[in-house]
Amino acid sequence: MFVSLLFGAAVVAASPTTVARDSPSAVTISQNAPKDAGAAILHPFVSFSIEFASFPDFAGNLSLPNKFSNQLLDNLADLQGFKPYIRVGGNTQDFALYDPNLKTGINGTVVPAISTDYPSIVYIGPSYFESYATWPDTKFSFGFDMGKNGTEGMDTLLATAPLACKALKDGKLAYWEMGNEPDLFKTSAPDTKRPANWTESDYVTEWLSKTRLVKRQIAKACPEMAKDTEYQYIAPSFAGIGNSLDPVKTWQEGLDTYHDIKLNSMHNYIGGATQPGVTLQRTLMNHTSTVNSVQQHVDLSKTLNEDGLAKDIPYILGEMNSLYNEGKPGLSNSFGAALWGVDFNLYCASQSIRRTHMHQGTDYRYASWQPVATNKTTIGTKAPYYGNIMVAAMLGGDSDNDNSDDIRVVNLPLAKDTEAAYATYIGGKIARIAVLNMQEYNYTGASTSATRPTASYSFHLPDFSAKSLSVHRLMANGSDAITGISWDGWSYNYELKGGAPVRLSNITVGETVSVDANSGVVELKLPYSSGAILNL
Repeated sequence: MFVSLLFGAAVVAASPTTVARDSPSAVTISQNAPKDAGAAILHPFVSFSIEFASFPDFAGNLSLPNKFSNQLLDNLADLQGFKPYIRVGGNTQDFALYDPNLKTGINGTVVPAISTDYPSIVYIGPSYFESYATWPDTKFSFGFDMGKNGTEGMDTLLATAPLACKALKDGKLAYWEMGNEPDLFKTSAPDTKRPANWTESDYVTEWLSKTRLVKRQIAKACPEMAKDTEYQYIAPSFAGIGNSLDPVKTWQEGLDTYHDIKLNSMHNYIGGATQPGVTLQRTLMNHTSTVNSVQQHVDLSKTLNEDGLAKDIPYILGEMNSLYNEGKPGLSNSFGAALWGVDFNLYCASQSIRRTHMHQGTDYRYASWQPVATNKTTIGTKAPYYGNIMVAAMLGGDSDNDNSDDIRVVNLPLAKDTEAAYATYIGGKIARIAVLNMQEYNYTGASTSATRPTASYSFHLPDFSAKSLSVHRLMANGSDAITGISWDGWSYNYELKGGAPVRLSNITVGETVSVDANSGVVELKLPYSSGAILNL
């Protein structure tokens, strides 16, 4: 059986009785997963990276756990079947020094010359590690400080390894990580950490030495976690491709000498918050932009596999989000960024990037949620979280399918860079189709009497002629909305029920579309700047 996807953009013109329609093209997808489907995703696919210095805000401590954050993670688990993995790291992991006498979990000082968004002088105390105990059934990756050399840096490694393993025993550990974005260590002035002549060989030598040191410390404190089957890393955690260290040369120099790298982790941001020309339509709500950003990782993964350097080591994005430098107001915190997040994550899955960790931080513009109230930001669920929700819904398993862990995604090429579509296969069988319309619609500038344009998509489903299909929609008033967002009529706002799902009474739910009994065609209409999933 074949499923044909017929699509064309139907734009509502000025006259309500006039509809302009593009010539439809057809995309045919098989009932069974095609050869170009992405590799089976790693569970959980939807995961997060949390800035090391922000982690106590997100997780809380034993006396005051952050139940709001935990609720948002549980929501995602309910949809995708697995609670997100949490990578605790980022720039501040390489600033963090251990102070055994510190009475608080963390003490950070902002150095404006480096960043106004996070502290660059960071000390952590023993109670920092309480934060790993506040989220039940959650696995963590712990980021060791590789950036600090000298006595302070070595003392911190020696002290934190036992504390970290004790905090993450009994199944809480996902992986270890040594250093964040070391490919920027010698170029990121004013916080340059290595000399200009620091090479890939130098980095690998240091990485191997420090990971061996950590293993010896863990063997003393938590011997069961020092076994080869348990002592595993994500690496090299480079900022990107084309920086001062070449990832291919790094693997060639023997990064995996001890065969303890479980996941090949790289980072990605689609642009910069202060880059000229960055806009919602050109940068985020643009499928071509997403394809170009991901392609470099596809090429690198292929090279490493073909050269036998990282063969059979899954490729992930251990840190990623929209715009580096913590995002741009009006873009990274908007509903348009939520749509971008759906497109980017599903495209990654379709290209065999097996998991993504969307980076979070206190007061960060691109954050999915603000975990605590500050003098800059109110506590609350942010627009990008709703994109996380739709991705989780698209990648959830099927209790009726014996192979429900085998979830693969196929990109369905559409004609415009403002549109995207994907098919999910569960156990090799077609299960869902997601469609995104990313044509910018800014409701704040629209006339109150204006009709929101709509695009029409048609699916040819010959073997489903007797069925009606359920529709779940990702909606907001427009691409520039930062509130009033819903998924299938659910709100996850902090103000309503602390992040727990609440059905909104003003949104119609239970929508279905019928398959034409004669043609086998089902039509789905999407308002500009919205998304939907058809459940087959």
